[in-house]
Amino acid sequence: EVDRIPVWVMRQAGRYLPEFRELRSRYDFFTICRTPELACEVTLQPIQRYDLDASIIFSDILVIVQALGMIVEMQPSVGPVIPDPLKEPIDLDRLKQSIDVKQELGYVFEAITLTRHRLNGQVPLIGFSGAPWTLMCYMIEGGGSKTMSKAKKWLYKYPEESKRLLQILTDIIVKYLIEQVNAGAQMLQVFESNAEYLNSELFDRYSK
Repeated sequence: EVDRIPVWVMRQAGRYLPEFRELRSRYDFFTICRTPELACEVTLQPIQRYDLDASIIFSDILVIVQALGMIVEMQPSVGPVIPDPLKEPIDLDRLKQSIDVKQELGYVFEAITLTRHRLNGQVPLIGFSGAPWTLMCYMIEGGGSKTMSKAKKWLYKYPEESKRLLQILTDIIVKYLIEQVNAGAQMLQVFESNAEYLNSELFDRYSK
């Protein structure tokens, strides 16, 4: 039971705030993500403009993919693009098999701590991560897709390697979320945005 049922509405609206567009004219997307002061500023912009119930740290689910050693570009009018996606199981060897989350993603934690301080209790701060299957899709598809056919093909053609990749991602995500809480996040969201592309049998098989 809660006083007010939380509703997630038009989460992209912040992208179109004039103050955000001004900042984006000077810095590329991932520079803002990797610069705690800038990420904090963008996180606070909607709070300063509107009477909202919570703030969410400015970041992107694909920072984990970058931490694993893959290049991710944010292309205008396209969105995230991975120029050299995973094509065959041997490509898994290109990934860092384990990472120091604090070292590779410390800029996110610094942004959370800074934002939490500047919010000064005004509203709660939400942290987040992409979920394993959704990140796997981007890593194999090389970006967005209407079918996720390449990623789904991996599940059927390379089941063991798919499990290996999902486990690598799961281990990092767990550590990443724990460190977000340690940095000051008061609530966490895990985005499994591509769950709709799996039937219940596949989802059940690969989520264990």
